[in-house]
Amino acid sequence: MHKLKQLSLAVAVGLSVVLGVSAGTGQTALAAELPPPDCRYDDVLTRYTGYDESPKTLVDTIYALPRSYMPPPRLTSTANAGLNDGERVRRFVIADLAALARAAAKAGRPLRVVSGYRNYKQQQYLYEREIRNKGLEAGRLLVARPGHSEHHLGTAVDFAGTSDPKPAWKYEDWADSPTGAWLKANAWRYGFLMSYPDGYQGVTCYQYEPWHYRYVGREMAADVRASGLTLREFLWRQYH
Repeated sequence: MHKLKQLSLAVAVGLSVVLGVSAGTGQTALAAELPPPDCRYDDVLTRYTGYDESPKTLVDTIYALPRSYMPPPRLTSTANAGLNDGERVRRFVIADLAALARAAAKAGRPLRVVSGYRNYKQQQYLYEREIRNKGLEAGRLLVARPGHSEHHLGTAVDFAGTSDPKPAWKYEDWADSPTGAWLKANAWRYGFLMSYPDGYQGVTCYQYEPWHYRYVGREMAADVRASGLTLREFLWRQYH
């Protein structure tokens, strides 16, 4: 963790040199205008690690949560949102997740949750399994390294349709299915954004995942949508 903090400081200092300003006042405002860099794999401690700061916490292939990060005991079953049991999210996600679930059901597109919160060890297992099966280059496009996963925040959800005949990732494009298409068009209204949209692998650094959504709240979701940016770009410019 000490190395992560040192690296984070080094990045901040490096930015100040590039921008021609000191590491004091002025750096944050200028840095906010910078787009994310090309995809690379580092281990920089993310800036916002507080539990109440999760909407603006940047986790990607560069920025990571502390290994010890564990949401406070406010994780709750997705059954409390009227969805299936067996997965957990942060309690403050439930109200909008329930609203999303009701709207989807009313539209004839009922949802289920395939994956919610995952801790460091769970993510490590999934990552290492994917690397064994796919190799390093392909595997890390499919599964985030431990500490770098949005699922670790307790605010990311992988969805599927209750009547889908196969898992979402088995479709050529789940967003073309009735349920996936409805979710793509409407999830933002309830505070959920698709983190890894189609055609943006070079920006998000992950393969397209039309089933993976992260909750950031309705106001921020509307802002991100209006910006035309991916969530990673938006968070990088505003909060990294």
